[in-house]
Amino acid sequence: MRTPALTTRLQPFTSTIFAEITELARRTGAVNLGQGFPDTDGPEGMLRVAQEAIASGVNQYPPGAGEPELRAAISEHRAARYGSQYDPDSQVLVTVGATEALTATMLALVEPGDEVVLVEPYYDSYPVAVAMAGGVRRTVALKQGSEHRFELDVDALRAAVGPNTRALVLNSPHNPTGTVFTDAELAAIAEVCRDNDLIAITDEVYEHLLYNGRQHHPLATLPGMAERTLSISSVGKSFSATGWKIGWVCGPAELVAAVRAAKQFMTFVGGAPFQPAVAHALRNEIPWVEQLRADLQRKRDKLAEGLDSAGFDVLASEGTYFICADVRPLGFTDGAELCRSLPERIGLAAIPVQVFCDNPDDTRHLVRFAFCKRDEVLDEGLRRLEKLE
Repeated sequence: MRTPALTTRLQPFTSTIFAEITELARRTGAVNLGQGFPDTDGPEGMLRVAQEAIASGVNQYPPGAGEPELRAAISEHRAARYGSQYDPDSQVLVTVGATEALTATMLALVEPGDEVVLVEPYYDSYPVAVAMAGGVRRTVALKQGSEHRFELDVDALRAAVGPNTRALVLNSPHNPTGTVFTDAELAAIAEVCRDNDLIAITDEVYEHLLYNGRQHHPLATLPGMAERTLSISSVGKSFSATGWKIGWVCGPAELVAAVRAAKQFMTFVGGAPFQPAVAHALRNEIPWVEQLRADLQRKRDKLAEGLDSAGFDVLASEGTYFICADVRPLGFTDGAELCRSLPERIGLAAIPVQVFCDNPDDTRHLVRFAFCKRDEVLDEGLRRLEKLE
């Protein structure tokens, strides 16, 4: 074979930190507080609707854009919660999870050589999606600011945008840091998008999981942004059904049509019996989600207290499943080195934040822990943390 089996643009992405750490955890029997998935199921009513759909024969291809019932429920949900109006027939597309929605968006809208701005630390699929489209990524680093939270450097964002910039990806609530962007930060991002005629691609999968009274404000609701924003979300996080892989993208009809053109040749459709169940969840199970949010806030506090007691410097987590901690007070300087040793050292798995950055030096000292686990799992993880020396 005259050329490598894998294209040059994908060679940097041959493995993920999640696969590496999860295998370490499996091999050592470690408590896995690394990967962000819950270990309990979603609402019983939602599960029952899926079971009934399977039993009644909803097991073949659904319509390419998604079941009309689900698209209508998504539209109703966005209208009731955020005041956003989306035509379910032309402005809502059901996808195989949020990751496919984002990847299809890149393939549809980014030409080779176009620049896409990512906020780092970024979710690990973002740079891969840009690379698949032949785009060029530009990154803007969040900075640790006041009140132990990450903050957006607006001047750096403006500097990152140039004549070849096509799009900006925004993730709020933000994985991996747990930051929720403030109204002022969102207004600045919107201004940059308007001034430079950028498409905004917003990953809002944690839209229901904000803590201490914080509220989610979609970028699309800001002045001049509805016509240039594709809003992505999914059932996975809010309804504890990460394995269902039912996501969606909402936005202007011409942009959604472009995403659909790419998406139809990726998976075409997916999850037929889950789609009516997700429609049910959006219409009937929001009280369950509110209880989940309260429970996750309690678990966040439990983990933060345990990390603090173990000697970590704990950063603020305003949303998501995650909390970040500084390892330097314990005498460590490299989070990746520590995370690779923790499973064998004390039987605990976590994820280093630096792997989500093009410029890792600013986050080399940070480790991310997931608190979306049963109390007994968290308690055991905290007991093991006490052994860290």
